[in-house]
Amino acid sequence: MKVSTAQWSADPALSDGDDPVERLVSVLTLEEKLAQLYGVWVGASDEGGDVAPHQHDVEEVVDLDQLLPLGLGQLTRPFGTRPVDAALGAVSLMRTQERIRATSRWGIPALAHEECLAGFAAWGATAYPVPLSWGATFDPGLVERMARRIGDDMRSVGVHQGLAPVLDVVRDARWGRVEETIGEDPHLVATIATAYVRGVESAGVVATLKHFVGYSASKGGRNLAPVSVGRRELQDVLLPPFEMAVREAGVRSVMNSYSDVDGVPVAADRALLTGLLREQWGFEGTVVADYFSVAFLKLLHGVAGTWAEAAGAALRAGIDVELPTVKTFGEPLRRAVEEGILPLDLIDTALRRVLRQKAELGLLDPDWSPVPPALAGADLADPEALRGTIDLDPPGNRALAAELAEAAVVLLRNDGTLPLDRPASIAVIGPNADDPYAMLGCYSFPTHVVTQHPGVEMGIRIPTLLEAVRAEFPDARIAHSAGTTVDGGETSGIEEAVRIAAAADVVILALGDRAGLFGRGTSGEGCDIETLALPGAQQQLIDAVLDAGTPAVAVMLAGRPYALGRASDEAAGIVEAFFAGEEGAGAIAGVLSGRVNPSGRLPVSVPATPGTQPSTYLAARLAQRSDVSSIDPTPAFPFGHGLSYTSFTWSDLRVDRDEIDTDGIVRARLRVANSGSRAGVEVVQLYLHDPVASVARPVQKLIAYARVPLAAGASADVEFAVHADLAVYTAASGDRVVEAGELVLSAGRSSGDLVSAQTVRLVGPTRIVDHRRHLTAEVDVVAV
Repeated sequence: MKVSTAQWSADPALSDGDDPVERLVSVLTLEEKLAQLYGVWVGASDEGGDVAPHQHDVEEVVDLDQLLPLGLGQLTRPFGTRPVDAALGAVSLMRTQERIRATSRWGIPALAHEECLAGFAAWGATAYPVPLSWGATFDPGLVERMARRIGDDMRSVGVHQGLAPVLDVVRDARWGRVEETIGEDPHLVATIATAYVRGVESAGVVATLKHFVGYSASKGGRNLAPVSVGRRELQDVLLPPFEMAVREAGVRSVMNSYSDVDGVPVAADRALLTGLLREQWGFEGTVVADYFSVAFLKLLHGVAGTWAEAAGAALRAGIDVELPTVKTFGEPLRRAVEEGILPLDLIDTALRRVLRQKAELGLLDPDWSPVPPALAGADLADPEALRGTIDLDPPGNRALAAELAEAAVVLLRNDGTLPLDRPASIAVIGPNADDPYAMLGCYSFPTHVVTQHPGVEMGIRIPTLLEAVRAEFPDARIAHSAGTTVDGGETSGIEEAVRIAAAADVVILALGDRAGLFGRGTSGEGCDIETLALPGAQQQLIDAVLDAGTPAVAVMLAGRPYALGRASDEAAGIVEAFFAGEEGAGAIAGVLSGRVNPSGRLPVSVPATPGTQPSTYLAARLAQRSDVSSIDPTPAFPFGHGLSYTSFTWSDLRVDRDEIDTDGIVRARLRVANSGSRAGVEVVQLYLHDPVASVARPVQKLIAYARVPLAAGASADVEFAVHADLAVYTAASGDRVVEAGELVLSAGRSSGDLVSAQTVRLVGPTRIVDHRRHLTAEVDVVAV
């Protein structure tokens, strides 16, 4: 007999306590408990295409009629598996929830999750810029506003959890998933990701940190490859973003990395998933498996001989939920518990976390309704009549997407040609000039799903760069030629491109990537590359157009930084836009015309040559150029670099004291003035240099930044309150320490352009610090 949620919540006979979670733990059968620990991915085999690694090697045929009477923990991607109208998808999800409640004994709703890396991954939903563009904004507040809108949209149609943000720090730009990251600096990644989490969580949606941890440090930049980082790189570079998000954002879910770290798969690493994450950091939410990663313990890592062993290893480590669909947490796990191979307590520990989260979301409330907010008051008798009634890309979303895209565009080089002064003729050349997909990353819904459904419309309006240039320069004669494809290597069209370039006043070269998955693109999951040379014949196209003699502006529409060869020194201008979303073309055109004053800064260094990876600004002295190696890793454009159409004057950095205790605070201050003729934004970056330490340290490390908007002629004082904890690092002992000695604080326009510096001496005993240390500087910007 089915017991309604209201009945078990009110019936004290079911348990001695008043806690609904404990009541359920006490009455659920083993099969019902296990059902709360896995998800089901309906339609993935038939309609979802190949969107997860080894998907078709591991996925199971799901019989809902057999599963649902036991209940269900999660519904996987009800909107993100196939193109579906938002209203019809909401009705379908609602009906599924009603079915779960009606057919299962306890009527516990499932938790529905979706991807939301660059917007809610649903047909017709806003496609925002990718995370690498978030990093380029250096603007956590703007990213938080975007994330709140994403969360609101998901919640409105019944989605409870979003699988974002990605907190992996870029270590090798050849890795295909660079576009999903926020950058190569842990402080930038941490602050932007933490803001994103706050935004999503403030909408009542569970954010999910991924991929915990080490995924981006794979050998050779290859996806899902081994990771062999040392303790210092793990603790000082890869873990801090996760630590900040757990401590400061109230995040409620974490997703494990696919990788093994020094031979130990993270999905089976109790030291990371329980010892560090829960016991040290105090995380109380759920750990969900990256898709199929529990099964991968047997299939790929070879640390489990059976599916039951894989399930047991994951549960012991601290994974609570198997995603995306049931493989190991079902029948194999049931048999292992019944045979006494695995203890029931292991199941109950994960179950409590899952049910506690459902309780927080209101899913255990007696009066919980499966009707999502967007369908409240609608006539649900005829779902087809609701088609088109839910708008997931309203004007407010598009305006915010445009604002973020404009803040993210980075002007790398300008010989004075930009902004363009009403040119009579413009040649728009390149493989990304007239392709709307050039604005999208691999986890945008059109790229991720629509491309696998031929004939289906994208679902949203995405202008191409060619369209945007025509709109931005209505009086100019516009000629267009692709020249070549992104990665096909064709050269037959270069001659025509050179011809129209020679006849124009200025050339706009639209170059870069095509996002995709598992080799279906040049950027994205499973689209790793051997070098940072531009794909295909794009470098040949650049060189030929430069030889034509017309001033040429290169516009990079890409998911990673590429070496640009001669263009780094010879192009009239270089504009970098990391998959800038549905309003990206307008933002770029605005920068070209001067309507938008560029303010983005590089979240990753742009290499001078294509073969210097892995390379990052965050490196010790031995990683820099030297006389004992023929390889020069010096970038063409360093981390933090970005130009403006106005000029800024900085005063020297000053500190309020030149000596502080190893647990003290120093205040560093400077004045920034807009000395140009138009309003603009300066990004003040504060770097720390430790001249002498007990282990080799990065030469420079970003510890704070401030985005400072100023009208022409205006000034502002920027003050950073820097706690000594920000000088922490992992010593030879393995402890995180703050040591006495000299520190150099430098104010910079980039990691390669340090304007002024001050030395501060730390005095007192060496301090061993933990997760309770200060993670950020206090930043204050005051107009004067």
